[in-house]
Parts: sequence; structure tokens; C-alpha cells
Amino acid sequence: MGRLILFGVAASLASTGLWGQADNRTIIGSGNEFLSAGAFSIRMGQYDEGIRLTRLGLTRYQPSPADRAAAESNLCAAFAASGEPDTAIDHCTESLRLEGRNWRAYSNRSYAYYLLGLLSEATFDLDAAAAINPNARQVVQLRGMINERGLIPRVIVEDHQ
Repeated sequence: MGRLILFGVAASLASTGLWGQADNRTIIGSGNEFLSAGAFSIRMGQYDEGIRLTRLGLTRYQPSPADRAAAESNLCAAFAASGEPDTAIDHCTESLRLEGRNWRAYSNRSYAYYLLGLLSEATFDLDAAAAINPNARQVVQLRGMINERGLIPRVIVEDHQ
């Protein structure tokens, strides 16, 4: 039987080099080979395949609420990494509905909000993730990304008459 791998956006983006190694993964659950294979595919950067397998695992089996929350967080990470932040947000919100203290879901949703340019929402979710797991490298890295974007200089153009 396989094991379900739960990870955040950082792990799903590790293959791009954006957030370094995928050392934040946690092994949970067992017995749902589709969820396990989906998580592995997402981790390898094969987002479409990971999404397909994870959805199969959610529909063909009745995963526990914890495994369902992990799978929804993985879907969130995959959709965010593949440039679909609106869909990602929906999956993270469902994950958090099932498991309100899932720092990875907060971090993933924060990243999706960041992609949409919604920095206050991204910061709010990132603060929630940091309250649960303040030592997560992804939290620190995403905070730096949000701060950097917030500090982009703006120019003021005057009309001359």
C-alpha cells in the first residue's frame, strides 16, 4: 500500500529551484495509491497528472478527513504551481474547512493570493501559517517575496498643460 505525501507550494515548486529542496513533506495516511501517486507526480512537477490522480483518489475511495484535507492542499499546490490561482484558492479553502490548522494549506493559499497580486490576503494567510509553524522555510521565503513585491517603486506621472 502507498502512503500519501502532504506538501506545500514550496515542495511542488522545488523542481523549479524557486524554493529549494522539498524537505517539508510529511508522510500521512496509507492505502490510497491514487493520492500517493498524485502527490508524487505533483512533487515531480507533473501537475496535470498529479491533479488527475489526486482527483481519482478522492472519488474512487472514501479518504479520511485528514487525507482529504491533505489531498485538497496538494491540489491547491498543483493549481497554484500551474498558474491557476483561483482554482488553487478553492482547494485550499476546502482543505482548511476540513483541517483548520493545516499550515501548508494556509501557505499554499497565500502563494495563490500572491500570484493574483492580493498581497493583504496573502499576508493574512501567511501569518496564519506562521502561527502554526513559524520555523517553516517556505513561510520565510514567501514573506520575502510578498515584501519584495510590496516595495516595488512606483512612478508618478504629471500631466503638463
